Amino acid sequence: MKKLRVAIVGATGLVGQEFIRVLERRRFPMTSIQLCASDRSHGKKMRVRNEEIEVKETTADSFAGIDIALFSAGADISHQFSPIAARSGAVVVDNSAAFRMEPDVPLVVPEVNPEDIEKHRGIIANPNCSTIQMVVVLYPLHKVNPIKRITVATYQSVSGTGSAAIEELTTQSRLVLEEQETKPQVYPYQIAFNVLPEIDAFLENGYTKEEWKMVEETRKIMHAPDIAVSATCVRVPVVVGHSEAVQVEFTRPMSPEEARHILSEAPGVRLMDNPTGRLYPYPFMVAGQDDVYVGRIRKDASHPNGLVFWIVGDNLRKGAALNAVQIAEMLIPGD
Repeated sequence: MKKLRVAIVGATGLVGQEFIRVLERRRFPMTSIQLCASDRSHGKKMRVRNEEIEVKETTADSFAGIDIALFSAGADISHQFSPIAARSGAVVVDNSAAFRMEPDVPLVVPEVNPEDIEKHRGIIANPNCSTIQMVVVLYPLHKVNPIKRITVATYQSVSGTGSAAIEELTTQSRLVLEEQETKPQVYPYQIAFNVLPEIDAFLENGYTKEEWKMVEETRKIMHAPDIAVSATCVRVPVVVGHSEAVQVEFTRPMSPEEARHILSEAPGVRLMDNPTGRLYPYPFMVAGQDDVYVGRIRKDASHPNGLVFWIVGDNLRKGAALNAVQIAEMLIPGD
């Protein structure tokens, strides 16, 4: 197996650090790794494979000789440097929203549409974290019984916003318990002991950008442009782990037992569904886990062709870094 030269852009961020952990744990074949970030992090040292690596400022020269570039530094940085990296000969796996809906850029979840990777022109987009965990669970069912409609409400952790949001939640929680005033900075309102139905900017249609990502990305990944999707995305005071309550209308009736059987054999899915024994997934349980967990599978009382699911995943792991590394693994040339 050929070993590759890897660059991580946004290496000091939460997802960037998770990139390093996932690459190490999966023993990704690397001859070298270059850590890139903003000028504020230039010179910082990070440990990779028991070696201290110096973080360098991301520039147009950062990608000379690089085979795989993993990006998680925001859409602006991706727009600026991803095309440069691709022209330098690297294949970019980009975790931002910069290229996801570009028609000539594959949007890939390896358990769902790995064949799309072959269509890349130097850039492959990593989907939104909430979209990833939903389609990993729904696609195996869709192949057996085509989905007509999805309604999803998400409960998204603060780590999806970044390290400053984790610090804000921690600080606010302490202040509330001490009966002191909180001063929100990352979010528009207090997040401690609260929920906020606002993730990203609001659009003219009343949805937020985060909600509309789930609509468009689901259709693109599953190659199902006619699926009706409606999403409500909510930020909750959880550090790591996104949860989703998902209602699905299928073409024909499907029993919970059939769905459980399919999902018990689906790649990347962990079935945890025994409500009478209080066995169901929750964020604290799945943090640090690779699989997407699903439980509370039941008939939708409002539709004869419907089922309801409770889906939980680590948004930093499968929702970001792991999915990107899985894509990179599929780019490794054979012997």
